[in-house]
Order: sequence, then structure tokens, then C-alpha cells
Amino acid sequence: MNKILIPIFFFSLIINSCKNQVQSEALVYTNDFENGNLSGITNGTITQYNSTSVLGQYNNGGFTLNVSNLPNHQLITIAFDLYIHDSWDGNKLGADGPDIWQMLVDGNTYIDASFSNSPCITGSGLFCPPQSYPLNYSNNYNNPKEGAYKTDLPGVCHLVNDPNGTTLYKIVKTFKHSDSGILLQCLDKLVQTNTTTPKCDESWSVDNIVIKVITL
Repeated sequence: MNKILIPIFFFSLIINSCKNQVQSEALVYTNDFENGNLSGITNGTITQYNSTSVLGQYNNGGFTLNVSNLPNHQLITIAFDLYIHDSWDGNKLGADGPDIWQMLVDGNTYIDASFSNSPCITGSGLFCPPQSYPLNYSNNYNNPKEGAYKTDLPGVCHLVNDPNGTTLYKIVKTFKHSDSGILLQCLDKLVQTNTTTPKCDESWSVDNIVIKVITL
């Protein structure tokens, strides 16, 4: 066999073997909140945003989702839409930040990131107030709205064409999991000492939660 083709051959073999390991995939939870379903959710509240029902909006709080009686599995996938509303300040320190959002599963942290909706500042140069996402806080500096799915949605309190509107992120996490139940927690740590209307200044919502278990 040609020596150049040997690495390609084995790489292909590994990829195909991994694909063949997945025997089944089962949907165990889905919710778009349009029918007001808050079953299994603690501290759940449903509001209207941009002509759709969402779980939220939250400010210095969050929710927990408990899904039990899962079938046998080795992996689990959690996916949902995350709306970051209004004037999040990312990594900024002081009266305005940092503004951090977290996702925990069974007490383990899978996202611990800052988000920024702040516009870039022009002057002697160009400065874009950084956020850590899609990496975790604190030693990561990405541009505002990095990794976003949509960046031009209306804010809850800000106008649609305001740079501090709403940014939509598609969150998808797959990881090892075999327990018969799962506890999903989403929460924030927002710093806002310079406003009298915190929820209007910064908040977040979640929509279209989908959880699937995977058998290998």
C-alpha cells in the first residue's frame, strides 16, 4: 500500500468505526413553551418575546429542568436557543460587569461564559468590549457576539436597530452520561450597580429545548 495513503486509510477506518458505534438516538424532552408547559421546571416563567413564547426573561436568577426515567444510554445531547437581551457588558470589570451566564448539568459546569452586546468603540483606534464566549470566562477575549446565530434581534427594552438589542446563540452540548435522570441548570451572574431597572437593562431567555440520549 502507498505509504501516503496509509494515514488516510486508518483515519477513515477510525471515523467509520465511531459512526457505527451509535446504535440509537431517543428524544427524551422537547419544549418550545408555546403551550405553557413548565412540567419538571423549577422557577419557570414564560413570557412573549419577538412573537414567540420563551422561558424567561431572567436577571440574576435562572431555572432548573429535571428529566427522569431516561432509557439506557451512554451519551446525551442538550440543545436550545439562548437569547442575550440588551446591554450585556462581557468581560468588563466594575459597575457594569462582568456579565456571566452559566449552564450546569448534574452540578457540573459546561458553560461559564461572559457575553457582550456592546458596540465597538471608534476613536484613536477600534476597541470592541470583549466577551469570553464561545470559551469560558475569564482569560478569553473574543469580539462581542462571537459565535452568535443572529445579532439583529430586538431587545426587550432597547429598539430593534439599537446595537444593544438581542443576540441569539444556538447552544448544543453532547457529553458522556448514563444516569437515569438529568438536572439542567441555567443561571446568570450579572453586575449592574448603575441602573434602577436591572431586568430592563440586561436579561436572558431560553427557547426550543431538546434533549436526546444516545446508545452506543
